[in-house]
Amino acid sequence: MENLSVKEIKDIVQTSSYDQYLSYINILSKDKRESVKKIAMSLSKKLDAVRKEEERLKNMFIIEEALFAEGYKKIGGVDEAGRGPLAGPVVSACVILDKNPMIDGIDDSKKVSEKNRDRIFDTIVNSDIVYGIGISDSNEIDEYNILNATFLAMKRSIAMASQRPDFIIVDGNQQITDINHPQRCIVQGDSKSISIACASILAKVTRDKIMKQYAEIYPQYGFDKHKGYGTKEHIEAINKYGITPIHRIRFLKNIY
Repeated sequence: MENLSVKEIKDIVQTSSYDQYLSYINILSKDKRESVKKIAMSLSKKLDAVRKEEERLKNMFIIEEALFAEGYKKIGGVDEAGRGPLAGPVVSACVILDKNPMIDGIDDSKKVSEKNRDRIFDTIVNSDIVYGIGISDSNEIDEYNILNATFLAMKRSIAMASQRPDFIIVDGNQQITDINHPQRCIVQGDSKSISIACASILAKVTRDKIMKQYAEIYPQYGFDKHKGYGTKEHIEAINKYGITPIHRIRFLKNIY
């Protein structure tokens, strides 16, 4: 590449694939031009970052691999979104993996930006990954309490999956009640298990979309911003306009 200009080299490197990085690093680091050596150094840092991400994703599949080794074939990761808000549903997702999809950036939904959550959501639902989504609305939360409504949403998400899991791993420290599947709780599972992390993303993005739709119906409450959580803005809107059909009465006893 010694006959190429620095700009030409930059253009080539920017369009190169990950598996080409190492060969370019070896070539560019031997170039006499300091500016080209800097390109090699930058590419080396990118390669390190890619390798670290690959290792992180492999580590997030350790739980599933151990269950595969025990003879299970369809591992269903289950997580929910929306236990704490004053309004709106609790949403659960079940994602069933038979292999590691190695989705770039997948993690606990709370650690992922909205833009990347949406990207990962689209990647999952547009792939061959098996998933199901279940919802319990505010009326069910008031009737059964939030824990039981969450379990109901989880059971619905499992039932909605196009394939039946033969083992369930659920985020948290409480097993889902009244299901026939063997299961295991994983504390902070959304950052330890890729299937639970996928479920976390699906549940969070689905619930956010629902709350944005409610924001169009009840624009004075700002549901598109706080998603039903008890922010100052939300509580002020409740005190000013009263409650809506999507508010959780159980959660408003000390507020309204």
